[in-house]
Amino acid sequence: MVTTMHAVRAHRRGGPEQLRYETAPRPEPDPGEALVAVRAASVTAGELDWDATWTDSFDGSGRDRTPTIPSHEVSGVVADVGPGVVTPRVGEAVYALIPFVHDGAAAEFVTLPAGILAPKPRRIDHDAAASVPLAALTVWQALARHAGVTPGRHVLVHGAAGGVGSFAVQIAAALGAQVTATAAARDAGFVAGLGAGRVVDYAGSRFEDEVADVDVVFDAVGGATQDRSWSVLRPGGLLVSIVSPPDPEIARAHGARGVFFVVEPDRAGLEAVSRLVDGGKLTPRVDRVVPLTETRAAYEALEHEHRRGKVVIHVADGT
Repeated sequence: MVTTMHAVRAHRRGGPEQLRYETAPRPEPDPGEALVAVRAASVTAGELDWDATWTDSFDGSGRDRTPTIPSHEVSGVVADVGPGVVTPRVGEAVYALIPFVHDGAAAEFVTLPAGILAPKPRRIDHDAAASVPLAALTVWQALARHAGVTPGRHVLVHGAAGGVGSFAVQIAAALGAQVTATAAARDAGFVAGLGAGRVVDYAGSRFEDEVADVDVVFDAVGGATQDRSWSVLRPGGLLVSIVSPPDPEIARAHGARGVFFVVEPDRAGLEAVSRLVDGGKLTPRVDRVVPLTETRAAYEALEHEHRRGKVVIHVADGT
């Protein structure tokens, strides 16, 4: 029986410089868990700054989890299941957002709760599938769950060329919304191709002078952009932020509402996302694919380079 695997781990808290490619114990699934043979994983900007990456709590007050394995988006094949697991079955291709207080997928194997695994979209390979869960679930939960976007609604997406924003444009359009987006001039064509009916150059003009009558603002930028967004909302409109909690007093002054949330693992949400991918309405944008041995360089790239789409770690070949 194989008891070890290759993994990327950090033995002390810090940045990419702490990541080491090494041999580590292979995990075994507990009751209710599945063991996934990782085909690909994806890295997220800022992940190594989160308390949840290093402890078992979001505020850093919990138990230290070092050595820790990063990367919380996974696509792979079920290799084994723990007691009590009926689905998924061994051999199924799956993908998931791994809980942030849990070891990630920069490894040959990872265990995670079986109930959060969803069937991998059939239309894309594992590398592309690994780029989907965090960003797409964030957007799905924002627009479908919190905002209840329906056909004809006007959605303004901030940060539309980014990893999350690019999904926001596509999913809003797939839900039938009229989509306006803010982005840099160099990204205008890219964002329009995602489904935005109008793209505003945030550096060349003030979006609040160009946009009005918005039902939902999707805020992936925060700061002054969030503050300036209230004026473009219709009465009763909603600002959904994934960056910082909107001020309730300002929201009331504008006759609007504000919501802040942190994305959660969500099998049903990923199943909805898979239907969009397989239906050709959602296309993941992958900036680059690197081998597991280059995981440290992948995290360094997140800190220093402009990207369109996710940086993906290719762990193993296979369907």
